[in-house]
Amino acid sequence: MTLADSEIEYIEGILGRQMNELEEGMLDVMFSEHCSYKSSRPFLRAFPTEGENIILGPGDDAGLVSVTDKYALAVGMESHNHPSAIEPYGGAGTGIGGILRDIISMGAMPIALLDSLRFGPLEDEKSRYLFEHVVKGISDYGNRVGVPTVAGEIEFDESFRTNPLVNVMCVGLVEKDKIVRAQAPNIGDVFLLMGGTTGRDGIHGVTFASEELTSDSETEDRPAVQVADPFTKKRVLEASLEILEKINVSGVKDLGGGGLTCCISELVDSSQNGALVDLRAIPLRETGMTPYEIMLSESQERMVFVINPNDVELAQKICDKHEIVSSVIGEVIEGNNMIISDEGEELANLPTILLADPPSIDRPIAEIPEDTQKIELKEPGIHTSLPKLLSSPNIASKQWVYKQYDHEVQVRTVVKPGDDAAVLRIDEDTAIALTTDSNTIHTKLSPFDGAAGCVAEAIRNVISMGATPYAVVDCLNFGNPETPEILWQFKTAIEGMALVAEKSCNTP
Repeated sequence: MTLADSEIEYIEGILGRQMNELEEGMLDVMFSEHCSYKSSRPFLRAFPTEGENIILGPGDDAGLVSVTDKYALAVGMESHNHPSAIEPYGGAGTGIGGILRDIISMGAMPIALLDSLRFGPLEDEKSRYLFEHVVKGISDYGNRVGVPTVAGEIEFDESFRTNPLVNVMCVGLVEKDKIVRAQAPNIGDVFLLMGGTTGRDGIHGVTFASEELTSDSETEDRPAVQVADPFTKKRVLEASLEILEKINVSGVKDLGGGGLTCCISELVDSSQNGALVDLRAIPLRETGMTPYEIMLSESQERMVFVINPNDVELAQKICDKHEIVSSVIGEVIEGNNMIISDEGEELANLPTILLADPPSIDRPIAEIPEDTQKIELKEPGIHTSLPKLLSSPNIASKQWVYKQYDHEVQVRTVVKPGDDAAVLRIDEDTAIALTTDSNTIHTKLSPFDGAAGCVAEAIRNVISMGATPYAVVDCLNFGNPETPEILWQFKTAIEGMALVAEKSCNTP
């Protein structure tokens, strides 16, 4: 359970009553760190988010950057660490699936994937198992969906022996006049749920993602890991793009963390409207599912389109053509509440702002004192040290990883993996350079300098390809924010990143 006693008191003070089981489950998910950013939001405001080429900064499923007069680039990055620690093949696959849906949600066609991975030492059997199966999960999912994996990075360190980091970046291309947002501005529009059916997998996935892993996590938390389905994703991608092409869609959002609860509440809250959801209209994969399970399920490959009722028939014909399930599950209503009903019986009634925008928490921060102890180092001979350095998996060629990925599908890739950055063709006159960079050891030693150095390195890498830095996206992985020292690391790292991005290169 995520909700603290103080949060329960706050919620029930607003409601003027006690929550029922379904309402408590919905709010528990939305108050998780993963969905609410309740500990991190005050510090994230330090990032520069506006610039000459920035169409949309943080706040939606992906950022938007102008790259030509006609096209914008949708850019997003997210992690799937805990699921990959429990089930590395499926966890990595669903991580890719999630970021692909985020890009589709902006109306964009995904054109490239990049991966930033961290594992324990390869000598460790468990670390090697996680590494091999994460790479396999990335390869199988990306190759089957038809989106090239064009760049990335891998680091092996003792810090990640029990908890690997699996961060996935995706970019997509969208014509500027066809950009869509996660919104529901029109009363009477309906919610069309399409894609995969709803099952019991992934329930409380976001609360699991916000918790610390334990020795029991591999067995106890396995139900929280979603099931990947790249073949359905391919059909969902194609059907989504066709719907966006043929129908004037009011809004669209994918179902990831928090499932239908998160998706619907954020759609309507952004437009200051309410939502009525008909539980019986939701296509299910399993029998006997409770309202709690249905609303909290994080089953993959699902999207919600907000459309006019007159467009439902065409949208469903498109879904049928692509052999995916679709159903109208509710409508946009007046007011500011999200109502869940079952054959007319009201099961939950919650303010959307309570779900979509929980209050931030002002947690204590404690600086970690600088370690000034001097260490005597004995310099080994070059004949010993050079072969050891060159044979380190952190320095050696990563060809043995990226050769498993299809990096030429869609025939946009100009510079392939192995260089400082990937380069992809946009049109006859324009190309983009993409890279991922981080340095966990430096950031651990000095959060400010290490994080600043990560941004600086990324900027240098795209400059080395002849490109001008346009924008930075981040995917930050830290420990429990309830620990004051960890929160200080987080805050200080952001300050370092923001300084380099804004002052040195004027890059939002």
